[in-house]
Amino acid sequence: MKDRLHGAAAVAAVVGAVGSVALTLYAGRTNNLPFLMILMSGWVLAPFMGYALASRYTSSWSASTRAVLDGVIVFVAVTSLVVYARDVLKPPASKTAAVFVAVPMGAWLLMLSAVPLTALISRRRSRSVQTP
Repeated sequence: MKDRLHGAAAVAAVVGAVGSVALTLYAGRTNNLPFLMILMSGWVLAPFMGYALASRYTSSWSASTRAVLDGVIVFVAVTSLVVYARDVLKPPASKTAAVFVAVPMGAWLLMLSAVPLTALISRRRSRSVQTP
């Protein structure tokens, strides 16, 4: 089961990263500032790269912590694509860059709070089970 979730998370991370960057570039297609578009694409890509980096070091983590990380990235990928696509499909007068700034920030906050919290809970449970 954990291998399926990890595989699904890896696929979701790649699809989410490629789709999010593509939607970011599409949303900024009329922008005359290419350096800004590179920075925005990097910012949108950052949570997915953070997941890729974190997943390389998960072998020593508990199964529940790895599962939370994988679940979070699936959620982040789906949510990012939905929010960005919704923004891109809006009428041109109502577009703002706020979602392209806020969604990665929310993704980082979710990953940086859910994963350590799960690790802490998992550690406490394993200690209470070992101590009679």
